[in-house]
Amino acid sequence: MFKGSYVALVTPMNEAGEIDYSALQKLVQFHVEQGTHGIVSVGTTGESATLPFEEHIEVVKRTVEYAEGKIPVIAGSGANATDEAIFLSEQMAGLGINGFLSVVPYYNKPQQRGMVKHFEAVADATDLPVLLYNVPGRTVADLLPETVAELASHRNIVGLKDATGDLARLKATQTLVPDDFVLLSGDDGSSAEFLCAGGHGVISVTANVVPRAISDMCNAAHAGDYEECRKINASIADLHDGMFIEPNPVMPKWALYKMGLMQSAELRLPMVLPELTSQKQLEELLKKYALISGY
Repeated sequence: MFKGSYVALVTPMNEAGEIDYSALQKLVQFHVEQGTHGIVSVGTTGESATLPFEEHIEVVKRTVEYAEGKIPVIAGSGANATDEAIFLSEQMAGLGINGFLSVVPYYNKPQQRGMVKHFEAVADATDLPVLLYNVPGRTVADLLPETVAELASHRNIVGLKDATGDLARLKATQTLVPDDFVLLSGDDGSSAEFLCAGGHGVISVTANVVPRAISDMCNAAHAGDYEECRKINASIADLHDGMFIEPNPVMPKWALYKMGLMQSAELRLPMVLPELTSQKQLEELLKKYALISGY
């Protein structure tokens, strides 16, 4: 199930900072129409770190409702406190989601043994599949391949989102985990090479803006057409860069706002709207790709 192009979906907000559920429905429908293979709801790009539990759970619930069973929905359920991650998982288990994405605990810098205990406790608390999420650039702590392999023996831990951008890390993990353990790229810039090296899919920020291209890239790789996969990736490489001019999810939200898919690019503090120079830089890219009017 967890293969292909999964969008790391933004959480749209109005200018008052409230969740804009009509825009969320529009975004979900957009991804269904564009061939996205699945949605990650309230992950990093969905501002999981700044949504209170009630909103977090409601956004996931609405996302499932809007998807209408047409594409799977993975719920972000990570936290740096194990009890909080378990609570979120328990609260969302009955919403109709297809699984959880659980990030390495951030800030407190757990040891590898602590990560094993954390993820085992989270996976023990649910019957749904759990995907591990390693993004040391944000969490500081790094989930090592040997630790992933140990966790892969748990009945509910089925895969890994690897956002290191290190293809050597992919190869090291592949040698240690079962063939059916799902390996997903969480780094857009290296995602095509990840796919060509045997990765099963992507959880993509860029897919917020060009979902069809990311879907086609994954489809090409799965068909063994690595030349086409790399060709598609090269055609959108500038957009990969553009999504990270400022920290995620600042730029994808600005892009979707300019594309008319959201009424506002509002974020939750401490994240704020992009600097004027960043806005203009991204808008020029959107014009280049005919995503907004311009050239």
